[in-house]
Amino acid sequence: MTRRAALVDHCVELLAPLGAATAQRMFGGHGLRIDGVFVALIAFERLYLKADAQTQPQFAAAGGEAFVYTSRGRAVALNYWTVPPQAMETPEQMRPWARLALEAALRAAAARRPPRARPVRRSAAR
Repeated sequence: MTRRAALVDHCVELLAPLGAATAQRMFGGHGLRIDGVFVALIAFERLYLKADAQTQPQFAAAGGEAFVYTSRGRAVALNYWTVPPQAMETPEQMRPWARLALEAALRAAAARRPPRARPVRRSAAR
């Protein structure tokens, strides 16, 4: 097994206590989902978890680093952050960080969904 494959398997194992964790190849790395919700990515041999305005300060305070890549000569930062090194050791230590990522991903998904149209109710008396 390659080092990359071992890292992917390890990360899936770390996230599994929160639901059905799966990985898929993408853009030279991997995307990770919990119960079908995209919560993390593996790039440059590191795990990055989804963050948002509510959770990013916790990742930063713990010493996390944002996922940054270069596009057309510019640095582009995404809302994905590394976790403290000890979180990579066991599913129990990863659980609070994975929960933050799942909550951020669910908030992002809810914000993207258009509100459902309410049916027009017609009065019975005409």
